[in-house]
Amino acid sequence: MNRKQILKDADGKISRDRAEEYGDAWETHERAASMWSAILGQDVTVAQVYQCIIALKLSRLTFSPEHLDSWVDIAGYAALGGEAYDLKRKQPD
Repeated sequence: MNRKQILKDADGKISRDRAEEYGDAWETHERAASMWSAILGQDVTVAQVYQCIIALKLSRLTFSPEHLDSWVDIAGYAALGGEAYDLKRKQPD
């Protein structure tokens, strides 16, 4: 699978497949941020949820670097994280 195919697969997962299975990505990860905030006793943002999930995927890749699905997932979460930070910049203070 080349880089374009990886990005296309990641886009399909975050834009269609996962949305159909789990609902809107932002809403899903906003719920996760709220839960993590309660568990950790500190505020966690949606963007930080994406960072942590990427870190988990990287940790898994240290054990099995050939696992292509993790690479695809990282690309998808990176896109969602970039979008989250971009939305944060555009919000009025």
